[in-house]
Amino acid sequence: MTFSASGTGPALGPSVAEIVDSHASGSGSPVKTAMRVADAIEARGDDGTWISVVPRDRLLAAAREIEARPGARALPLYGVPFGVKDSIDVAGVPTTLACPDFAYTAEETAPAVARLLAAGALYVGKTSLDQFATGLNGTRTPYPIPRSVFGDNMISGGSSSGSALAVALGQVPFCVATDTAGSGRVPAALNGVVGFKPSRGVISTVGLVPACKSLDCITVMAGCIEDVDRTFDVLAGLDDNDSWSRPRGPFYGGKPIRIGLPDATDLEFFGDESMAAAHFAIRKKILRSAATTVAVGLGPFLDAGALLYQGSWVAERLVEFADFLAAQPDSIRPVVRDILRSGEKYTAVDAFRAQQRLQELRAEVGRGWRDMDVLILPTIGTTFTVDEVLARPIECNTVLGYYTHFGNLLDLVGVAVPMGLTADGRPLSVMVLGPALSDDTVLQVAAQLLDEPRSHSDEPAHEPLSQSTYMLEEQL
Repeated sequence: MTFSASGTGPALGPSVAEIVDSHASGSGSPVKTAMRVADAIEARGDDGTWISVVPRDRLLAAAREIEARPGARALPLYGVPFGVKDSIDVAGVPTTLACPDFAYTAEETAPAVARLLAAGALYVGKTSLDQFATGLNGTRTPYPIPRSVFGDNMISGGSSSGSALAVALGQVPFCVATDTAGSGRVPAALNGVVGFKPSRGVISTVGLVPACKSLDCITVMAGCIEDVDRTFDVLAGLDDNDSWSRPRGPFYGGKPIRIGLPDATDLEFFGDESMAAAHFAIRKKILRSAATTVAVGLGPFLDAGALLYQGSWVAERLVEFADFLAAQPDSIRPVVRDILRSGEKYTAVDAFRAQQRLQELRAEVGRGWRDMDVLILPTIGTTFTVDEVLARPIECNTVLGYYTHFGNLLDLVGVAVPMGLTADGRPLSVMVLGPALSDDTVLQVAAQLLDEPRSHSDEPAHEPLSQSTYMLEEQL
């Protein structure tokens, strides 16, 4: 993992594989791991990463219970600690959505989390988010505002702000988060970790308080693709109680992968010359190493993204929050309240008009997948400080979602991949996108970008795209 010139950046802890191997061999134990996690969280204090954590004595007790399970050492996530975004239910724990007056204590655990617990994972606590999962910046919270591990008052991103930060700080190797408009990818980009948004419906969303139910997706934040693979293997599965549930797609079969790249003039970096230079250096490596690259127009993708907050999908948030908005408007952050209220202006005609336009764009994008297998874009075009976002909350948030807003509207799978640093020491991330149910192919390309082997897929069809901070800095 790379670090900025000032010495800030991700400080990842042991991976899922390292933790499982340590526990299974006896060189470590779930209790020892739980103690390390508790120490790490206590050392940071209330920095905005977590909304609630399991008290030390209860965490150690839970670790001892895992150790005592029959056959525990064979469990795929034996004693691996993890966090859960605080819009996802864990039985007996408050679900707050970063709104104390909205909070309730969950009676049942979300199936996705239950699958992790059954696999031997150790629940640590609830991570921070933009209130009601509305935002991509991490500042829309009544709790302490989290900052990126890269310092300089940089935002952590949202809405899964704390999930990315907990991984980047090395407190846990993975977190379960969500992604409606980029919430699982933007924070990953801003903290130098992997953010995986699978195909909608492959992971159950039962027990998730919806932001926009037709688009919501459970995601994974992790330090490497192998950790995503191990976690996704546990999380993926049909759920008869989830009306959007569908089976996981096929595994990558080893065929050459055709990579789509937009024309350089189609890319927008909002005046950030350092970010642009760093991204184009990565593109040169892809062009040199990829077996096949395809030119792609971004028009229909961006047009679809514009529908999310400029169209009737804003109104879908009111399905969940309209009653609370009417009864307790002052309990909601002003910018979130304004966004929710903006949904009240849309009519049924507006909704059908937007759905018809989206279907046209889906068809146009769908034809593009005939010639390519994945599309590689920047995850974000620039970064912001907390002060900048607080001064221009809507404008900055729109910029952050420029490359992510269209993902779920177009039924895509995506992963944010950390690719080193810009010349001025900020995180660089690229996003690999693919059509629905191409999850494994997308992860294969992400692994190649990071020069990571994958144990359950064939050998790469072409030379891996190695990551090197020093090489990148030389190119800049």
